[in-house]
Amino acid sequence: MKVLKLTPERCTGCLRCEIACSYMQTATYQPAKSVIRVSPFEGHTSYAPYTCTQCAEGWCMTACPVGAITINVAGAKDVIDDKCVGCKLCTIACPYGTMFYDTSTRKAFKCNLCGGDPACAHACPTAAIEYEEVATKDWLGDFAAERMSHVLAMTNGGEGGNPSRVPPHKGREG
Repeated sequence: MKVLKLTPERCTGCLRCEIACSYMQTATYQPAKSVIRVSPFEGHTSYAPYTCTQCAEGWCMTACPVGAITINVAGAKDVIDDKCVGCKLCTIACPYGTMFYDTSTRKAFKCNLCGGDPACAHACPTAAIEYEEVATKDWLGDFAAERMSHVLAMTNGGEGGNPSRVPPHKGREG
């Protein structure tokens, strides 16, 4: 699986990722239209890039009443403008704050991984943003990888049953 790997310790706050993203998404240099954001911390002495993690849960997709959010060829959740009615339910549902609403178009927008060639990763001079192939375990950590493996087995017919009923973590009372 390919993912955007964000390493905040490497970020210098140059905002090249925001500029590249806005140009790729809107053909204008408007960081406010970027779907990757850089947050300053400690009086602008450290920075952290953040964007949609393309979470497995897909709360934005679930919340959309018209099915305007689909999964593209890169595996990213993508807003289909022609279907989006601008209800903003996806922006409310996203627990990460990475679904945005454009007041001029009255449509939701988010990171779509630039169709599999993220401009932010190319623009980052310090490799704080990388687009790379990773194992689920490396990307999510041991606990989450164990849970994800169990859910995938259940949803792929491995064990059958309800994927929302994931058993408790080993060593924890259920």
